[in-house]
Amino acid sequence: MAWKKNILMRSYASLLVVILLLPYGLMDVILTVNNNSENYVLTTKRGSSESLKCAVQNHSQDEQLLWYRETGKVDLKAENKINSSDICIYPVSEDDNGVTFTCKLQRNQSISISVTLNVTYEPILSGKDLQTVKEGNNIKLDCNVKSNPPAQMMWYRYNSVLNLEKNHHQIYQTSELFQLSISKTLKSDNGTYSCHAKTSNELRIINFHVIVEDKEITIPIEPIIAASVVVILTILFGLIARRNKIMKLCRKSQTPQSGIAM
Repeated sequence: MAWKKNILMRSYASLLVVILLLPYGLMDVILTVNNNSENYVLTTKRGSSESLKCAVQNHSQDEQLLWYRETGKVDLKAENKINSSDICIYPVSEDDNGVTFTCKLQRNQSISISVTLNVTYEPILSGKDLQTVKEGNNIKLDCNVKSNPPAQMMWYRYNSVLNLEKNHHQIYQTSELFQLSISKTLKSDNGTYSCHAKTSNELRIINFHVIVEDKEITIPIEPIIAASVVVILTILFGLIARRNKIMKLCRKSQTPQSGIAM
């Protein structure tokens, strides 16, 4: 009985050693990107070039690496996958701002490290520069803006800050839109409006030209039709009544009169 117990104990011990040794090589493996062993934010500029080097540390065998841009897998050459892997981002654009690049160990993708880009760039403005509107109608001027860090936004007219009139002007702003609404336009709203985006280093301006056209004079068709019908019916009824009267006179004139014999 004792020998069976010893065999069982040795089996448990062997199994424990196997369990402990299996992940030994994997537990010590870490990944670094540009010598950083933790996730980090990389601040860069629009138009620049950035290189990210992912390397396997403390490995006892060759390890394959994977790169992801957000959730999309980056295509790598075979020789750029083993133990270290480089990717280059060029040119860095405003669309790369906030994008995360992640390097993963292929055989255990829970081992990974990420780099998030913080792309700084001066304001980029766009919009429809010429707009026409009928007097009395509403109009919206959309100044599309992209900037990091965010720019200070302002509307100008004739080189002066626009005086916002209550119930006539309204401002709407999001992270990528600076909108001016003009309600019930007047002829005096004609002119050039400027969208200003200012940062600590730069001022960008885009102009919007507004043309207020004369109000259309609309002729009310339905009342005219109704009045015409009334006039036509009145004339018809008048003609019918006059015809009846004429017919009576004609019948009366045709009636034979009694004569005196001579």
